[in-house]
Formats: sequence, C-alpha cells, structure tokens
Amino acid sequence: MIFERIVTGGCLSYLVGCEKSCAAALIDPEVSQVDRYLALATQHGVRVHFVIDTHTHADHFSAARQLADRLEARTVMHRNSPAPGVDMRVDDGEMVVLGSLRLSVLHTPGHTADSMCLVVGDRVFTGDTLLIGGTGRTDLPSGDAAALYDSLFGKLLKLDPALMVFPAHDYKGREHSTIGDEIANNPRLQRRDRADFIAMMKSLDLSMPTHLTEALRTNMSGGKTVAQMLAEAAAVVPFMSMAELRARIDAGTPDFIVLDVRERDAYEAGHIPGAKLLPRGQLELRVNAELPDPTRRIVTCCEFGRISTLAAATLRSMGFRRVVALDGGMKAWREAGHPTEGGPAPQ
Repeated sequence: MIFERIVTGGCLSYLVGCEKSCAAALIDPEVSQVDRYLALATQHGVRVHFVIDTHTHADHFSAARQLADRLEARTVMHRNSPAPGVDMRVDDGEMVVLGSLRLSVLHTPGHTADSMCLVVGDRVFTGDTLLIGGTGRTDLPSGDAAALYDSLFGKLLKLDPALMVFPAHDYKGREHSTIGDEIANNPRLQRRDRADFIAMMKSLDLSMPTHLTEALRTNMSGGKTVAQMLAEAAAVVPFMSMAELRARIDAGTPDFIVLDVRERDAYEAGHIPGAKLLPRGQLELRVNAELPDPTRRIVTCCEFGRISTLAAATLRSMGFRRVVALDGGMKAWREAGHPTEGGPAPQ
C-alpha cells in the first residue's frame, strides 16, 4: 500500500494508493496543502481517483472540490453530508474500490451526522470519530453524544484491536495508535456506561474552532474562503510598493489616481495625500461616475491591503486594465512615517 501522512498544524490528511494499479485516494485534504498533495501524487506516480472527506469539517477548509477539479477525480462523502455537488455519496457497509484496495465505509455519526470511518488493510481512518487519546466533540452543528457512544462502542471499537488508528486531527505529534490501545488507554473510552459517556461529553468546556463559521459555510456550501478570494485576486492584480508610491507623490507629477476604498470616516481621519475616496461597498454602483476613464492608471489602498486587492481585481474585471493595488495598507503606510492628510472627502 502506498501511504503518506500529511500534517497541517493539528490537521491530518492521507494519501492512500494501490501499488499495482497506481490508483490513489486523498482523505481529509486541507486547502493550504493543495500543491503538496499534487507533488506527492506525482512523486509516487499515482492517479488520484477519489478525494474523500470523512465528515463536514468545522476546523479546517476542505480542499476536496478544488483537488477533484484539478485531478479529474471524484469527491466522496457520506450520504448525509450537506455539501453540494458530492460526486459519490456512500453509506454504511459499502466500499470504495481503489485498484486492489477496498476502503470499507463505517457510518459513525456523533461528531457530525455525516461522520464515517474508512477501513483499509491494517488500518482505519477515523476522521474525528475517534482521536488518539480522545474522541470528536459533539457540541458543534449536528453533533450528538448519544450517537457518538453508539458509533464507538457499538461499531468502531468492535473492530480488530490490532487495526492502526489514523485520525483527522492530533495536536501532540502522534502518528497513530491502535484500536486496542485506545480501548485500554483513551480516557473518554473508560466511560463505558452510555449515560455516563453522554454526560461527560455534554459537560466538556471546549473552545470554539477559530474559523468555525467560515469553515462550516464553505465546507457545507462549496463556497470560497476569504483566503481563496484574496489569493485569486492577488493572482490577477499587480502591486505597487509603498516606497514607489511615496517617490511618485514626492516627485509631484503623479500620473495615476490613488483610490482609497475604505469607509468615509477612516478616509477623513487620515489618507494618502491626494487620494480619492470610493468605498469598496459602493464601487460597482459609482465607478462609472467616479472613474470615467478606464485607461487611467489607478492604485487602490485600504487599511490592511486586503480589501484594496479585492477592489483592484473587481476593477480589472470591469475593464480598468491599469489598476494596481498598494502592497500593504494605510496602517503600514502610517507606521513607515509616510505623509497623510485628513479632512472631509469631496461630496
């Protein structure tokens, strides 16, 4: 079996492949590692046929759809997944065929309603159902402590004790465990009484994942993350350095418009000398009146350099081909000691 474990902070994903057929699958891929997954597939000489999410993740952004599109692979999730456009929805007792390998599906709801584990060969990929020394939490959307108890004690822990456990998360650098080790040593699994286990899970005081709302939104809907939108914008927008902009302003012959896309109060508190105000939220509606010459050179700026990048990409898509974004924002401009001016914006 071809096998690679990819670590992204506490998030774990896996490349699994059949040596004979060179067919492979990616399990629980994370969006920041797309290039690495592609490189690993090339390194091993495999064709990725399936990109599998063991559940709807709330603490990282799935790369399943992005990888499936680039690799011409099929996305796989449990049939209860709310994510749109899943190519293959599977259920308990079914298998995903990967050359000579068989990935057997266990529906293990509890952490989420669509949680599943995958058994292949001598190992089981447990997603967030069973962690090393812990279990998945049940206080997030569609979590259910009673269902998790049934999934663990009625199904997952009845597997061969020698099976190696590879979870979707671990924050202590551990590579794997076994079913037997977890039965013997996992503190949460010592609560073998159903009521005690449910009470324990409901009493856990856990902090919320950093990107909970955004992760659920994008993983459930197939929408884009803010980071994706910024990366896509930066890929089509040139930038101008603060030093270059300062030099052109000091020369007194600017051949461009500095377009401040912040809100009016931020602009009036201090802006780049000569900058024109056009808030990002009004850009599309006012652009024709405020920027009548689409051939004019424009430098967009904002407080931190992110909104101005999105604004520049929007303007370029509307035909303003000479738009660039300031590399950095007004915060960095002020900290560098560059000049600003205040006062009301022209009406």
